Parts: sequence; structure tokens; C-alpha cells
Amino acid sequence: MNFLISVLSFVGVFSFLVFFHELGHFSVARKFGVKIDRFSIGFGPSLWSRVDKKGTEWRVSAIPLGGYIKFFGDANEAGTPSADMQALSDEEKESCFQFKPLSQRTLIVAAGPIANLALAALLFSAVFAINGQPYSSPEITAVQEGSVADEAGIQPGDVILSLNAYRVKTFEDISSYISMNADQPVHLIIQRGDKTESIRLIVGSIEFETPFGRTERIGRLGVIGSGRIIVDRNPIEALWYGTAQTGDYIILTLKALGQFITGQRSIKELGGPLKIGEISGEVAQYGFLPLVLFTALLSINLGVINLFPIPMLDGGHLLFYIIEAIKKKPVRERTQEYSFRVGLVAILSLMIVITWNDAISLIDRLSGP
Repeated sequence: MNFLISVLSFVGVFSFLVFFHELGHFSVARKFGVKIDRFSIGFGPSLWSRVDKKGTEWRVSAIPLGGYIKFFGDANEAGTPSADMQALSDEEKESCFQFKPLSQRTLIVAAGPIANLALAALLFSAVFAINGQPYSSPEITAVQEGSVADEAGIQPGDVILSLNAYRVKTFEDISSYISMNADQPVHLIIQRGDKTESIRLIVGSIEFETPFGRTERIGRLGVIGSGRIIVDRNPIEALWYGTAQTGDYIILTLKALGQFITGQRSIKELGGPLKIGEISGEVAQYGFLPLVLFTALLSINLGVINLFPIPMLDGGHLLFYIIEAIKKKPVRERTQEYSFRVGLVAILSLMIVITWNDAISLIDRLSGP
């Protein structure tokens, strides 16, 4: 039953996020008069499809691990321009993505990641408007004896203002930041009475087993807050705080990715579809609200990663458009082709590593203690 819940939760959440991402591309493309041949959720053979009045085929495909939009003039699902594009008539070129002005192509490509970030803000806002926003003061009410915080001289009554220049607004900010920085140096700015003080320390770490048998390692400071309250938000306030929450998580996501790139965090911590499916299943068993919040976090990750300047990703296309804007002419097709090959190799290599991590994790769970 747990496995079935994990599979259904993963397919539902991931398909929803991919649909919203592609809907961002789709909406802006149609706004600029681009003809769209196909809108597919998933890859591979078609399970269901229909064609709308504008000639777009809406399809659900057999492999629910992504999705794509095929513009008129594309040779394939990857968006490779067709070799006979120059043979198109003037009327056909007006509805072809490749012949649109640079500004329009840029907005169409950027719309996908932006849609994911906007979705996260809307989900957070909806939760805050309906359920209220969890809030706890960044004031420390107790320090665990012998902890990292205790050894660094942190005292009850101290208010943590920032962590490595990351502005702290709630105790949840402290928990999120510290949990991601196990065994890493952190510079704290604290308010102690009428004075502001600076403390440097190395974050501690603990390993624990989740209720579903998965072992996790997180950072630990050793401080206790004043407790959590729920603050009611009207729709305008909820939208403001939901957007702010999205911005905070974008910063944390970028920091986490930076830690992987610089080697501060092990690549073994990266997970793919199996790990996402497992976590989705775990979260779903806690209820609908936690699943909505998890979907918002996953949407942020999808949006941020897609903006990375790697060929094959939206960010790679945007990089070429920046170069085109500077040079006043498109990047040569051969250069783009080789770049996409390098990007494909990089992405496939990362997928192999992630799949290996998933497989090892799965084998460890199945083999028992």
C-alpha cells in the first residue's frame, strides 16, 4: 500500500508540475501567435490524445517523467529546428517560433520556469489564506547543554538576526538553514539586549531514521524556540507572505545547489524519481496540506534548475539569446548543436548518478538491517 501511494503521489505531483511548466510556455507562445503542434505530458507512446480547434494535439504519454511542447517548425520533441525551415512561406514563418523576434522567444522560454515559481507562490498563499501562516519568533528560549550553541556562548533570550548574511525572520528560517548546513561554518548575528553581537561556529549534525525507514542526516544547533503559533492572513496578506516564502526558498535552493557544486554536500544526497516518489508517498500519508506544501517546494526546485545555463534546459536557450542580443546575430547552428550534445551528456551523466543513488537507497531498504 505504501508503494502504491508513493507511485500515485509521485505521478500526480510530477505530472501536475510538468503540466504547469509547459502551460507557461504554451500560454505565452499562443499570445505571440506561435503555432503549437503538440502539448504532451510524458514521453513515449500516446495513451490519450485529442486535437483542439487550433490544431494542437493534447497528449498523455506512457512515460510520466516529464513533458514537452512541440512548436510548428520543430524537427523533434527536443525543439531542434527543422532542416527545411527556410522553405516555409511567409505566412508559415509568422506562426513559427524560430522566426519570432528575440524578445518574444526569450519570454516564451522563460515562461516555463516562471510559471513554476508563480505556482509555488500561489500554493503557499492558498495555504496561508485557508489555514493561516505558521510563525515562531527567532528568539531563543533554551539552549541544550553541551550543544554547539552552548559551546559558542548562545544564551536564552538571544534573537538570531542572520545566518551567513541570510536574513532570519522566524524560527523556521533558522531550522531550515541549519538543517541544510550540517558540519559547515556559520556566522551568526544575534541581538542580545540592546547590543548586536557576532558569533562564528561549526554546525553540528545528527542522523535519524524517518517513520518510513529512511536515514537522513541534518544539521543541528541545539537551540529551542518559543513555540509556533498560527497567524491568520487575509488574501492580500497571504499573497504577500506566500510570495516572500517562495523567495526565501529560492535562496535556500540556490545555496543547496551551490553546496553540491563546491563539494560541501555529497552528491550521494541527490535523488531522482524513486526518491521523489518515496518522499511524495511519505508526505501524502500525513495529509493533503503537507502534500500541497511539498508540491510547492518541488515546483521551486523545478523552476530554479530549469533556469540554469545548461544546454537542453530553458536556461541554456536563454544563454544563447543573451549572446544573440550582445552579438546582434544568432549563435551559429553548429555551435548550438555541439552545445546541446555536451548538455545532453551532462544531464544524462547526472541522471545516471541520481538513478544510482536511488537504486542503492532502494537496495538498502529492501535488504533490511
